[in-house]
Amino acid sequence: GKLYALPDLELASRLSFFLWSSIPDEPLLRAAEAGILKQPAVLERQVRRMLADTRSDALVENFAGQWLLLRNLDAQRPDMPKFPNFDDSLRAAARTETELFFASVLRENRGVLELLTADYTFVNGRLAKHYGMPKIYGNQFQRVKLDDTRRGLLGHASILTVTSRPNRTSPVLRGKWILDNILGTPPPDPPANVPPLKEDEAGTQNKMPSVRERMAAHRANVVCAGCHSMIDPPGFALENFDAVGQYRTMDESRKPVDASGALPDGSK
Repeated sequence: GKLYALPDLELASRLSFFLWSSIPDEPLLRAAEAGILKQPAVLERQVRRMLADTRSDALVENFAGQWLLLRNLDAQRPDMPKFPNFDDSLRAAARTETELFFASVLRENRGVLELLTADYTFVNGRLAKHYGMPKIYGNQFQRVKLDDTRRGLLGHASILTVTSRPNRTSPVLRGKWILDNILGTPPPDPPANVPPLKEDEAGTQNKMPSVRERMAAHRANVVCAGCHSMIDPPGFALENFDAVGQYRTMDESRKPVDASGALPDGSK
């Protein structure tokens, strides 16, 4: 029950299973057996060596897959009548984009804030078409420059898809994802017996209220209002992206997208 310093061999194992999802190699073991692995210069040298090794692909796949919910992408089934162009090749391309981007920030030693602000990403022809990027063809991924509409992780189709409902966007899922996974300030669990958000009825698209209007009615319940004042604003900020991550100016109710919001302290 007390704090203790890790022995070098245990440190080597933790490093290896974290960065490689595998056992330590000879150079790492030699440093541990010599009792020098905890020395700052030696530790940094070993970590940089391990990150440069192709075995660190496991860190990208496993850590990013768990942290960013990329593992959930395979189970996501967008509504085919609404999103007929979403298929397995697009699903795979969207996941690869995020993995390549995460790996570039890691291996190029970029600042962590670039995860949210980077003006570049990686696309192949299939994903470029989805994003409306012209003159990009083929299966090979290439690094491309972005404009201000789709920067960093929050513009990735993978994340925008796993934080949506099959038939529409969800400011709640997206806002909760940002609070949980980016800001590290998870909202409390919803109270029991809270009624779900009313979904659309068939054949009423021209008359149906927008997601924002339905959320306003949901927040009228005082039990819901407190948490939703924290969750909804960052979710609404992503409303220009539909449920599969395509940029849009009109929402599901065929009304202009309102992507504004105010945080609980009043800042917009």
